[in-house]
Amino acid sequence: MADSSAASSSRRILDARQMERVIRRMAGEIIEQNQGSANLFLVGIRTRGVPLAEGLAREIGTLEKTTVPSGILDITLYRDDLSVIGPQPVVRPTSLQEPIDDKVVILCDDVLFTGRTVRAALDALVDYGRPKAVRLAVLVDRGHREFPIRADFVGKNLPSSARERINVRLAEIDGDDAVTIDGGED
Repeated sequence: MADSSAASSSRRILDARQMERVIRRMAGEIIEQNQGSANLFLVGIRTRGVPLAEGLAREIGTLEKTTVPSGILDITLYRDDLSVIGPQPVVRPTSLQEPIDDKVVILCDDVLFTGRTVRAALDALVDYGRPKAVRLAVLVDRGHREFPIRADFVGKNLPSSARERINVRLAEIDGDDAVTIDGGED
């Protein structure tokens, strides 16, 4: 969590209604690029990628009048900073209700920053099968990549200073929906 001095400089970027519209738009873009919902499988990266995947799957299902499967991917053991997380990192279950083989997997996360989380997720994902394709959907792309990774579907491009912190709040986890940016001032 940001310190109190950063919290005082917090700016709201998206509210609940704006997030709803962004997810609806992203769902439409996914359907358009995929030419429908056939073979889609949405996978959320724990923690805040999960509600995004579920929300996109619901919205795509509503638009296409079908059920779109979604799942949960835990990347803890695939992280390149595992040694600094702590002596006993908490590994939570991955839950993919059906095989991902030959599916178009939409990997979902809340914020794309350095690309390290996505790199770890790609490593984890291939342990569960061989998808036809993997696409990346993120609520916020803030830049500052350290790996050559780009999102296919972006809710909001938010150029930011490396010192700033992007906070995504989701009702399923935090009780409300909002995106804020904190800090960055000297």
